[in-house]
Amino acid sequence: MKIGDPLDRSTDHGPQNHKAHLDKLLEYCQMGVKEGATLIYGGKQVQRAGFFFEPTVFTDVQDHMFIAKEESFGPVMIISKFRSGEVDDVLRRANATEYGLASGVFTRDISKALYVSERLNAGTVFVNTYNKTDVAAPFGGFKQSGFGKDLGQEALNEYLKTKAVTIEY
Repeated sequence: MKIGDPLDRSTDHGPQNHKAHLDKLLEYCQMGVKEGATLIYGGKQVQRAGFFFEPTVFTDVQDHMFIAKEESFGPVMIISKFRSGEVDDVLRRANATEYGLASGVFTRDISKALYVSERLNAGTVFVNTYNKTDVAAPFGGFKQSGFGKDLGQEALNEYLKTKAVTIEY
């Protein structure tokens, strides 16, 4: 994951927009470690000018942990284990949060990907990729992850007023 200038099209993640958010990411990662998740990579500020944060990966994340329940809004991935074949239990766990901005499904089974995608309570579902967006596709969350959509026709609808006029003459 390339961290850098957000105006450079090859950049995957730019800086956080202010120091308070960078500090929040540092606390988020400290809480993950404190609660027993395994920090595999990252979790620190990038040593350069600006509020850049390292891509971060946690494993051994349990459902009750802070990092499993809260959105980081940073380059942080949490990985939780599940038993093969228990797809409905995975869906229950994934949907047991008050947020629903985006989710990712990685599988070789396209039928399973479609089954899970349809049932996830998230505004965007990425399959075998993550954070790959297109301006023609609407982007926005469900539940406490926002109202309305950015991008696509859905975003344009926010600026329109629909009116029905019926006249008999």
